[in-house]
Amino acid sequence: MDEELKPAEPARARTLGPLRMIWREAIKYPGRLAAASGALLVTSGATLAIPAGFRLIIDKGFAAGANVDELGRWFQYLLLIVLVLAIGTACRFYFVSWLGERVVADIRLRVQGNLLRLPPSFFESNSPKEISSRMTSDTAIIEQVVGTTVSVALRNTITAIGGLIYLFYLAPKLTAILLVGIPLVVLPIVVIGRRVRNVSRSSQDRVAGIGVIVAEVLGAMKIVQAFGQEQRELGRFAEKVEATFETALRRISLRAGMTAIVILLIFGGITMLVWEGALGVAQGTISGGTIFAIVITAGLVAGAAGSLSEVYGDLLRGAGAAGRLNELLREEPDIAPPARPTALPVPPRGQIAFQNVAFRYPSRPEVLALDDFTLTVEPGETVAIVGPSGAGKSTLFLLAQRFYDPHGGMVRIDGVPLTSADPAEVRARSALVPQDATLFAASARDNLRYGNWSASDEEIWEAARTANAETFLRDLPQGLDTFLGEDGARLSGGQRQRIAIARAVLRKSPILLLDEATSALDAESERLVQEALDRLMKDRTTLVIAHRLATIRAADRIIVMDGGRIVEQGTHTSLSAADGLYARLAKLQFEGIAA
Repeated sequence: MDEELKPAEPARARTLGPLRMIWREAIKYPGRLAAASGALLVTSGATLAIPAGFRLIIDKGFAAGANVDELGRWFQYLLLIVLVLAIGTACRFYFVSWLGERVVADIRLRVQGNLLRLPPSFFESNSPKEISSRMTSDTAIIEQVVGTTVSVALRNTITAIGGLIYLFYLAPKLTAILLVGIPLVVLPIVVIGRRVRNVSRSSQDRVAGIGVIVAEVLGAMKIVQAFGQEQRELGRFAEKVEATFETALRRISLRAGMTAIVILLIFGGITMLVWEGALGVAQGTISGGTIFAIVITAGLVAGAAGSLSEVYGDLLRGAGAAGRLNELLREEPDIAPPARPTALPVPPRGQIAFQNVAFRYPSRPEVLALDDFTLTVEPGETVAIVGPSGAGKSTLFLLAQRFYDPHGGMVRIDGVPLTSADPAEVRARSALVPQDATLFAASARDNLRYGNWSASDEEIWEAARTANAETFLRDLPQGLDTFLGEDGARLSGGQRQRIAIARAVLRKSPILLLDEATSALDAESERLVQEALDRLMKDRTTLVIAHRLATIRAADRIIVMDGGRIVEQGTHTSLSAADGLYARLAKLQFEGIAA
C-alpha cells in the first residue's frame, strides 16, 4: 500500500535551472511582465530615495537659520516619496500576483494536457495519486515563487545594488570597506544553499507522500473501518507525518544557520562602517545628514542581502517543484498518431482482426500475455472470450483500442492496421462497457453523454430506455441534472452499470467491447442489464469477456483462451460436448449453481 516517491535526481540538485520553465511561461505575458518590472523599479528607487530625503531634512531643514517653510518643503518631499512608494508597491503586488496565478494556471493546463496524452501503461508505473499531489503542492510552491519570492529577490537585488552605488557616492572609502565582506556573505549562501535544495526536494516528496496516503485511505474508508484498521492507518499516517517533519526540520535548520551567518557578517560589517563614519562626523569630514543616510542605506542593503539568503532557499524549493512538474511535461506517449495516418473506411463495417499477435506488458516483460494469437471477428458477429485469469482476455481490448501496440503481428479494424491509423479515430470505432462502471463526480446528464458530448436530451432519454435506465433516472431528485456523487456513489451497482450501457449506446460505435459487464450484480440487476446489453449488441460487432458462462450461451462463437493462446473455439453446445477446458469451466459453474 505504501508508495515511495521517486528520489531527487542528483543532476538537478545544485542549480536553479528548472526555474527556466517558469520564466518561459511568464514571458508569454510581456505587458504584465513589463508593468510588474516597472513597478518593481519604482518601489526600489523610492525605497532608496528615503535615506536621501532624510539627509536633506537633516542637512538643510535642521541647519542653523533654516525657517519653518524650508523645513516643511523637505518633509513634503519625503511624503511624496512615501506616496510613490505606496502606489508602486500596490501596483507591484497586483501585477506580480496576477503573473503568479496565471503562470500556475498555465502550467497546470500544460501538465494535465500532456497527462491526457499518455497511455495507461504510464499510470501503471506512476501513481496517479502522487501525480495529483504534484499538481497541487508543487504548483502552490511555484505560485509562491512567482507571486512573492521572485519579486522579493529582484526588489532586494535592485535595492542592494542601488544602495551600494549611493553609498559609494556618499562615502567611497567607507563603502569599499563594506564590500570586502561581500564574498564572505556569498560563500555560505552558495555552499549551504546546495544542501537546502536537496533537502527541499526530499521534503516536497514526503509532503506528496502524505497526500497519497490520505487519498488512498479516504477512498477506501469502508474497508478500513470494516476490518478495524483505523489505528493502523493512523499509525502509518503518523510515520509519514513525522518523516516529513524531520525532513522539514533539516531544511529549516540549514536555512536558519545560513540566515544567521549572513546577518552576522552583514550587520557586523555595517557596525564597523557606522563606527568609522561616526569618527568622521566627530572630525567634521562628514555631515550629520550624510552619516544618517549612510546608516539607513546600509541598513537597507543589509536587510536586502540578508533577505536574499532566505529567498535563495525559496527559489531552490521552487526549482525542485518546477523540476518535478517538468518531468511530467517531458513525458512522451508511446502511442502517437503517424505523420500521415491512414483513414478508416467510411461507412464503418465493424470488422476486427488479430493476426499472429504477440504482446508483453512493459511492467511485466517476462510474461507473454498473448502468444501468436489470431482471431477475426466479422461485422455484426458476437464473440465471447473466456478462460482462466491471466489468459490474455483483457489484453485483447487494450490492443483493440490501441492503448498498446503488439510486439509481433498486427491488429486491424476494417482492414486498416491500427499502427497506421490515428488512435483517436480507432477509439471512436468502439464503445466499452467495463466490469466496474466508471462514473464522474458530475450530473447524470454529463455522465450519460460522456461518449457523445453533443447528444441532445431526447437522444439521452432514448439511450436510457435502451439501457433500462429511464425509470430510475426520472425518479432522481433533479432528473438528469442530479449530481451523482464521486464515482456515482448515490447509485446502486446495477444503476451505475446501466448508465455505462446508455453511455455506450450514445457512442454509436460499430464495435462493442463488454468486459464482465454483469459479473458483480444481483439477479434482478443482472436481468435488467442483460436485457439492455442484448439491445445494445444488436447490429454491432461485439467482443464479450465473461467468467459467468450462462451470460454467453447465445454468442455466435466462444473463444477459449489459456496462456495467451486460443485453445478452443465453437458454440456453447459444441464446446460443452468436447470435454475440454470450456466444458470443465461450465461444469464447475453450472453444477455449483445447481448445488
